[in-house]
Amino acid sequence: MQGVLYVLWALTAGACAFLLTRSYVRTPPAAAVERARCGGLTLNNLLLFCDKVLVTDVDLSLLPSASALASVLVLLYGLIWETQR
Repeated sequence: MQGVLYVLWALTAGACAFLLTRSYVRTPPAAAVERARCGGLTLNNLLLFCDKVLVTDVDLSLLPSASALASVLVLLYGLIWETQR
């Protein structure tokens, strides 16, 4: 059951990244940061799925944490960049 939730979270983040990419074609600068953040969260959820479900004998907990940190840093950069415009 745990693995199904990780996959569903990854699919949701991937769908968000797809929709933001599609809207990026129409209005380029508006969705670039959010698209990168959703892509990072998709990667985070896939790595979490690999860590908890597929590869249980090796500790891969640093990889999902690093991708989550990168996603949050991109979001923080986007928030700061938006306020300076």
